[in-house]
Amino acid sequence: MYFESGYSTVNGLEMYYQIHGSGAIPLVLLHGGGSTIETTFSNIIPFLATNRMLIGVDLQAHGRTGDRDSGVSFEQDADDVAALMHNLGISQADFMGFSNGGSSVLQIAIRHPALVRKIVTVAACTKRSGLMEGFFDFMKTASLENMPAPLQQAYLEVAESSEGLQTMHDKDRDRMLAFTNWPEESLRSIQAPALIIGGNRDVITIAHTTEISDLIPGAELLILPGVHGECIGEICAYQPGSRLPEFTAFVIEAFLERQNS
Repeated sequence: MYFESGYSTVNGLEMYYQIHGSGAIPLVLLHGGGSTIETTFSNIIPFLATNRMLIGVDLQAHGRTGDRDSGVSFEQDADDVAALMHNLGISQADFMGFSNGGSSVLQIAIRHPALVRKIVTVAACTKRSGLMEGFFDFMKTASLENMPAPLQQAYLEVAESSEGLQTMHDKDRDRMLAFTNWPEESLRSIQAPALIIGGNRDVITIAHTTEISDLIPGAELLILPGVHGECIGEICAYQPGSRLPEFTAFVIEAFLERQNS
């Protein structure tokens, strides 16, 4: 299978990307908080890349991508990815994001609509009440010691320096502590066809995932069994031998291929 990787300068940041497969309209993959391309997507990439080009991105302060002297935000992630698409000569793409990456995908659709053909979100969030009870109490005391070990190890395997691990953790924590509700009008403004996915035992409530789907005109909703990220085989939720990532990829592929009237 075709594969390449590289770096591109976007908004003063050296952003790492990977390209898998081939095809006319790429599907751009945005990972979750504290994650890398691999920890979020490695178990679903083989299925998604069969019929299309995938572009995986490590976002600011994550994985192989550099950092800047500012916090991380969903809006900045969206602008960084849009700049990367410009640098790669891509005028339109499909976008898929998990967790924080899902929220960043929604911001791409809001801030850069001409760039977007279709979007897929898995466990995205746009309001504080959409997260499971106790989430923000946990974030107030979050420390590197209770960050999942697989995510720490994956970062250390690819990052230039181990010192960035603490920075990544703290920036992701601070982003969520400062998180405020998005105006519903911003979601209503999204014109791209959207597939909104959540798990039935997710960190994001089913009610909130349904609400996002209801607010985006013409969006489709899919609730799958499992915890946060299990449906795509995210590293902390993957069940060896599970065919759920393959099924999820099948549904996503059908959504992306379908002609919308």
